[in-house]
Amino acid sequence: MQSKMLSNRVNSLSESATLEMTRLSRILKSQGHDVINLSIGEPDFNTPTAIKDAAINAINNNKTHYTPVSGLPELREAIAEKLKRDNDLEFDADQIVVSNGAKQSIANVILCLINPEDEVIIPAPYWVSYPEFVHLAEGKIVEISTTIDTDFKITAEQLENAITEKTKAIIFSSPSNPTGMLYSDKELKEIAEVVSRHKNVVIISDEIYEFINFSGKHRSIAEFDFVKEQVVVINGVSKGYAMTGWRIGYAAAPKYLAKACDIVQGQYTSGASSISQLAALEAMKTSKESSSEIEYMLRAFKERRDLVYELLCDIPGINVNMPDGAFYFFPEVNSYYGKSNGKTTIENSKDLCLYILENVYVALVPGSAFGNPDCVRISYATSKELLIEAIKRIKSALAELK
Repeated sequence: MQSKMLSNRVNSLSESATLEMTRLSRILKSQGHDVINLSIGEPDFNTPTAIKDAAINAINNNKTHYTPVSGLPELREAIAEKLKRDNDLEFDADQIVVSNGAKQSIANVILCLINPEDEVIIPAPYWVSYPEFVHLAEGKIVEISTTIDTDFKITAEQLENAITEKTKAIIFSSPSNPTGMLYSDKELKEIAEVVSRHKNVVIISDEIYEFINFSGKHRSIAEFDFVKEQVVVINGVSKGYAMTGWRIGYAAAPKYLAKACDIVQGQYTSGASSISQLAALEAMKTSKESSSEIEYMLRAFKERRDLVYELLCDIPGINVNMPDGAFYFFPEVNSYYGKSNGKTTIENSKDLCLYILENVYVALVPGSAFGNPDCVRISYATSKELLIEAIKRIKSALAELK
């Protein structure tokens, strides 16, 4: 009866599968089980010392008051300078909107752009929240499916075929959550060329995993001048600076859209935490090459990636590719569908994840939540020792399925 009181908007949303698996892990852990959580996308490193010190100084200097909706002027200037320094992108400070995490930045843009029945193209696999943002705005999702054989990347031809007169945006990510894949310069340019022929289409480029890139310099699709005015760059401090709990993200957008995001955000959250913003200001002054703590974190992620790849390749029935960024694997596991241990029969990726969680206490996320039911997502944002133990448990659990 109570659910009937809720809006259609809320009833159309799904619980985040990542958060659901984390919640189930916590329940099992509270019951005394030794759970290894490979479901959540959070660096297991601490925020660099200089950034923490900046926050402490902000508190001691009483920087504890309301901030402008779009962010502190000095932070917006620093973000513009960072985009120039690291990405060769020219943005004015008034094109930057700072939000409570990159998640809010993306939601702001979607709410500003999408009317009911407008189409938003989302390449699959995708981050679990992308479709839900579109549902909130009452838009229509158009998925472009990809496979592990193409490293989960769409082609320019696929994108062109998906665009219609109702297309308003494409949500695009490189490096990608959940696959860790990267688009090459050539692939980015080809996609940019398609969008540039459709002036009413906006690219929402989620670049939150920019620093966690194992194949060279990060490239943004906004670097192509002929499409830049159609691109919103989304980024933040959570992943590259190990600042997940600080909740600071930002959008760099054409001025009309930045102004619109300021209006929307001003009505439902206003400005982000003053303390977090002043910590983020220190982060923006820090390139990944200039911080030994960030360099250490990135080396550790690469070592873990190589380790997990080797371990996963040793499990029969798993098809896995080598990701170039982020901190995830997205292996194909559908060879286990239809198999059983005598008690549980595996029909899909959610069944498989629950089977592994309940039997060997390792938390993964079903690929169905990311738009690919043949896969599961594995986060390697934890220690080598725990990763070795977790993959060992997964291998033993899968060996019981006949």
